[in-house]
Amino acid sequence: MPEPPRLILASTSRYRRELLGRLRLPFEVMAPGVDETALAGETPAALALRLARAKARAVALRAPQAVVIGSDQVADLDGQALGKPGTHERAVEQLRALRSRRVIFHTAVAVACTSAAFERSAVVPVVVRFRYLSDGEIEHYLRTEQPYDCAGSAKCETLGIALTAAIESDDPTALVGLPLIRTCDMLRAAGLDPLALR
Repeated sequence: MPEPPRLILASTSRYRRELLGRLRLPFEVMAPGVDETALAGETPAALALRLARAKARAVALRAPQAVVIGSDQVADLDGQALGKPGTHERAVEQLRALRSRRVIFHTAVAVACTSAAFERSAVVPVVVRFRYLSDGEIEHYLRTEQPYDCAGSAKCETLGIALTAAIESDDPTALVGLPLIRTCDMLRAAGLDPLALR
């Protein structure tokens, strides 16, 4: 039986690392070093997809025999992209803007292997309806979770779930940062089946 290809996650995100670890496939992590600035007129979904592809391609060029996963997430509030807040003040602004609103989290994934001329990519949307959030609730949540590295300041796998009224998705892991159902499909096509006997 041939050796399975090397698997690399083109991300330094601890959330994506934890999610990919659920598949029990050995993998490495490599920083893609991609500029994440949006292009003029770029929609949130297009931005997420472009960045996921760019991350996968950047690492696949450095490791041409490997299967590389790139991913990105952009929160979409009425067509406006909300990224990672970075600071407490920006997180407060974001969450105030999200009160009682419907937001789409576009999570893109790309799988690439340079030597096999293989590339697949997709965007998996997750619709989140936020509750009305008082300033006190926002402060409590931010001081507790410090979600400054999460798109839209929403860390729904922990206390952030209390911010929401409803979540709609075909893949619940997409909201955390890596849509594992779609990722599994792409990995199988690339020759890495998480359920294969090893």
